[in-house]
Amino acid sequence: MTLRNIASFKLNQRVLAVLLLWLPILSGESWDNWRGPHYNGTSDSSGALPEVFDRSQGVKWETKLPGVSAATPIVSRGRVFIPSISVSKDSSKKGRGELLAMCFDANTGKLMWSRNAGSGYRPGQADGFDYMLHDRSNYASPSPVVGLGLVYFFFGNGDLVAYDFVGKEQWRRNLQQDYGDFCFQWTFSASPTFFTNKLYIPILQRDEPVHGRGEENAQSFLLCIDPKNGKTIWQHYRPSAAKKESLESFGTIIPHNGELLVAGGDVLSSHDSTTGKELWRWGTWNPGHRQQWWRLVPSPVIGNGVALVCAPKKAPIFAIKLDQQGSNSGPDGLRWETSEDSVLTSDVPTPLFYRGDFFVLSDLRKSLSRVNPETGKPIWSLTLPGKYKWRGSPTAGDGKIYFMNHNGMVLVVSSEDGKILNQAEMGGTYDDNTRSSIAIVANNLFIRTNENLYCIE
Repeated sequence: MTLRNIASFKLNQRVLAVLLLWLPILSGESWDNWRGPHYNGTSDSSGALPEVFDRSQGVKWETKLPGVSAATPIVSRGRVFIPSISVSKDSSKKGRGELLAMCFDANTGKLMWSRNAGSGYRPGQADGFDYMLHDRSNYASPSPVVGLGLVYFFFGNGDLVAYDFVGKEQWRRNLQQDYGDFCFQWTFSASPTFFTNKLYIPILQRDEPVHGRGEENAQSFLLCIDPKNGKTIWQHYRPSAAKKESLESFGTIIPHNGELLVAGGDVLSSHDSTTGKELWRWGTWNPGHRQQWWRLVPSPVIGNGVALVCAPKKAPIFAIKLDQQGSNSGPDGLRWETSEDSVLTSDVPTPLFYRGDFFVLSDLRKSLSRVNPETGKPIWSLTLPGKYKWRGSPTAGDGKIYFMNHNGMVLVVSSEDGKILNQAEMGGTYDDNTRSSIAIVANNLFIRTNENLYCIE
């Protein structure tokens, strides 16, 4: 063998070693949006997923984060994308944190790039510190989304920015500057949806200013955006008879059979993805629109021919049929609904559809239930441990349900019988309001707490 051949052979060996290093993530499935590849919280992983782990065992890598966020890690092509807020320790700069778009190596946890994605826009007369860094939510709460080789970061102040995978900015805009300041009681935090090679964002807001933000007679609307250049393809206004805070929704648009399902303003509506035209709606879960403070947080989840929608604050859950036309409000549009005193209710977490059944995590009843989609009856219900609220939406794979509470405790639960398989302390002693969902890619879990990003193998 000549020296040239030997050198070439050694080079090929090094290339092969690098490729093998990347193989576990690159050959695995992606988690391109906050509810996973099927928009329902489930993974495509066919292999075994971690069961016994905590901060001291089973950790492939961990990395320190500059600030808190409720966003779920987005994993694609060997990269992990998360937003964050970085806050200066200089008291004179209180409330002047940076909005960060960050990218990590999915195999090592190494920071590949970080960009200051914020434009500095502050809505209306709002105090930047109160709303950028609010303890219940902040401007970095929406999860990114991946499509067409780009990653799209959206922030609660309206900044929408696209980057390529090496961190080069492709375009940016601010939706509040373009369409007026948002009218929300809390920080707006709906995540964008990528579907049919387009971006979709719902702005379901109240029709009057709140806390000095927003405009009189503001309208709720859906946006379809060209992901290649950030330009609006269409804007569709979505009226509702709801009142005050009940007009507000923090949920994400969920696609189904070429349609877009949108929950908020006391109704579920379906829209043509090419035009935004409303195809049908069902509602209300708020008869007579008596309740004026029923903002909606969970997104709908689809399974077995229905969309599951959770009315807020211990109100019932509704299994709404998908084969509807026009405007409906009666029992004909429902398969079932729960009772007022049922354990099946959710104020914040979005349910999961897995292995033919729904899984409802109740932050108010402190329970997880497996639910028959035909009848709405619990197959089993599990009372959850600890004093902290469980608000991270559940995800599933390999017969296991994963979710996290405000303190960063992760539960691993058997989907078959509701048995707790592991109770992992992943957060810090004083962690609170941790709300991220857990992403599943190949045989790995990606867990974000207030302080750290973990990869569990």
